[in-house]
This record gives sequence, C-alpha cells and structure tokens, in this order.
Amino acid sequence: MAEYIFATIPANIPTKRGPFLRQHTEEILLFRWIIKLLVCLHAGAFCGAAVAADVYPSRPIRLVLGVGTGGVGDLTMRLFAQYMSKGLGQQIVVDNRPGAGGALAAAAVINAAPDGYTLLQAGNAAAISVSLFKKPTFDPLRDFIPVSTNGFFQMGVIATPQSGFNTLADMVAFAKKNPRKLNIGTINIGSTQFLAVELFKSMAGIEVQTVPFKSNTALITSLRANELSVSFELLGPVLSQIKAGVFRTLAVASDRRFAGLPDVPTIIEAGLPGYNVTSWTGFGVPAKTPDAIVNRLAKEAIAAAAVPEVRQTLQEMGIEARSLSAPETRKLMASEIARWKQVIEQAKIERQ
Repeated sequence: MAEYIFATIPANIPTKRGPFLRQHTEEILLFRWIIKLLVCLHAGAFCGAAVAADVYPSRPIRLVLGVGTGGVGDLTMRLFAQYMSKGLGQQIVVDNRPGAGGALAAAAVINAAPDGYTLLQAGNAAAISVSLFKKPTFDPLRDFIPVSTNGFFQMGVIATPQSGFNTLADMVAFAKKNPRKLNIGTINIGSTQFLAVELFKSMAGIEVQTVPFKSNTALITSLRANELSVSFELLGPVLSQIKAGVFRTLAVASDRRFAGLPDVPTIIEAGLPGYNVTSWTGFGVPAKTPDAIVNRLAKEAIAAAAVPEVRQTLQEMGIEARSLSAPETRKLMASEIARWKQVIEQAKIERQ
C-alpha cells in the first residue's frame, strides 16, 4: 500500500506541470513526509523505540526489589546485578522497597517508562499475591513483562534428630497413624513455605497442624529448642546446621536434587509423585517495553547464571542459579498463578 502511495506522488515535482503543482509543491512534499512517518509508526511500532533499543543501555538501570536488604532474595538479585552490569556496560542500581507482599515495589515500577531503565524483582511471591490478596494492586502478566528467572530457592522437609524420623516415609506414616498430632512449622501464612505444607497435606492425604512463625529466625529457634520437630523451610538459612548434624533433611521439595545435598532425595523420589515446589526469583519490566530490550536483559541474565562463581556462591546459600528465557519465564509465571490459586482455594486460606 505504501509503495503504491509513494509511486503516485513524484519525488521531484517539476514546476512546468501547471499552476496547481507550482502553488502546492510544499503541501505535497509535506504529505509525502507524513505518509512515510505513518508507515514507520505502523511497521516499527514507533521508530524511536527501535533506535533506543539499538543503543540500550546508555545510562544506569534501576532494579527495584520487594524485599529488605541482607536476605537471600536481596543477595541473589545483587549478585546478578553485579554480573549483568558487566555485560550491559552500565551499572544496575538496587533499590529495596519491601512491604505489602511486593506491592510497594510494583507501585514504584508499574508507571515507569517502558524503556528498560527500571526493572522489578518478580517471582513466585507475585504469582501467589494474585489469589492471596482481596484487592491485588498489580497483575504480574498484564502490568509487566517477565524477563528472566535468576535463582530457584531450594526448600526441604527439615526434622530434628529427636523427632525419630529418618525418612519422609517415617513422617507420613506417623501422621497417618496419628491424625492432627504432628505439627509442621513454616513462616507466614501465604508464604511459599506455608503453601508448600498445604499442598503436601493435600497430596499425601494427611492431617497435620501447620504452625506459621513470623520469621525464619523464630522458626529455627523453635526447632533447636525441640519445641517443633518438623518444618518446611528454605535450605539457605539452615544449610550449615544441616551439614553440622543439628538438623536432618528428609527430602527436598523441588523435582531435582539439590547439588549442595546430593544424597538427599526429592519428595517425588521419597514417594509422592508430582510434588514440586520451589521459591524462585527473577525480574520483569513494565508492559510495552520493546522486545529487543527484553531479550537483551534476558540474554545477560542467562549469561550471569552460567558464571561458575555465581553458581557456587548461590549454591552455598541453598539456591540454584538458573535463568529462563522471557517466553519460558512468562509460561512459568502463568502456571504458578494457576497452581497457587488452586492451593489457596483448597486450603480455604482467607484472603489478606
């Protein structure tokens, strides 16, 4: 269509064609320019964005986290920011905005320009929030583009030596023989750990009491004091104590063994087919960010996850460094939203 329009308007308009052309030469040239601009807008979805993507990034990038400083989520994102900065040639500056289940961080990014200079930490917490809160302030798939995962936080079924449980089968057998006599500790209601227990109870067909604590520290203190015999917890905070023999890991919750504890079976291997839970983190950008920028960021995240130092550092914190592509991350987010919605509804967890 554009070629036809251009063909009907001479590039060089000779003045001998008549008084009309002599009088309206400037208007016709302006019309040609407008047509070219419209074709550019239609074909490239705004030429300026394409140019920006070609030179991206040309200034520092801000990464907004929905967690406080010092935790494993914060440390993971900072490690990736450090190595991704090298590949991008620009610094990624971390901005911690914890609170409200990630809503404060999302609010700081949702209306940012979709130019790749403002990133948001995103993960399974965002997927859970869709069904956990009465009035979610954002939709992780509508308001943002998932770019990549960074780390998968391995979770384990942790028991004390005094519990008498040497295997996951021992624990399940006790729970079935003694309904509602076993207490399993987690952190906050609505956390991945809490929902992991609810899913386990449903799939294993057992009746146990889920006991939520306000923090990892409080949970671990209760375990050490033998006030609690079993918990579902991220491996990072208890890994050193597991290796020291203070606690034992009956199984890991993901569908693959954790390299830091290679002899510990998965829950699937221990007898519960289909069970797979990990807490994961990654990042996204505001909706309408150009594909070229999304793919560039994903490329750098994948490269960072392959760095041996990154993998080793995260493994020591109980985290598997693994970056997925943008389409894979979007698919993961969609499946997590659907799965945790079902768990929350089945467990009849009150919306917050």
